[in-house]
Amino acid sequence: MKKSKTNFDSRFRADKKYSGLQLIETFFQFNELDISKERLSNIMNYAVKRNSWIHEDPAVIFQFHQSMRSLIRAGYLMMLKDRKWTVDTRPEKISPWVLGLLLETEYRNPLLVFKTAFREYTIKEFDYFISGIVYFSMGV
Repeated sequence: MKKSKTNFDSRFRADKKYSGLQLIETFFQFNELDISKERLSNIMNYAVKRNSWIHEDPAVIFQFHQSMRSLIRAGYLMMLKDRKWTVDTRPEKISPWVLGLLLETEYRNPLLVFKTAFREYTIKEFDYFISGIVYFSMGV
């Protein structure tokens, strides 16, 4: 049986290879966290609504879709490396507002989030889901 390798490069810039950490840093350089959370929430809301579509430039939505794909692939790539990452483990009290939906252990070691996510779903399922919500949010 032939083993196939997963391509982690974006389809539009396939000439250079990047590490998972570089892809995540690039994602957050071009996408602010609060704007990304709001945009993803809007896409989800409009994907569920019938007879309505998101009132945002389709190019912006497409760029966000590609960025999310890269972020997911970066997390998958980092999870596959499976090496010890040094994390600041000072015993300080973390506010529940900062944690959001994360557990304290997930906040201190973000790779646990990716490990948990990819234990439940494959990378193709994430791609299918993101493509689906973008498709339905555009009112197509």
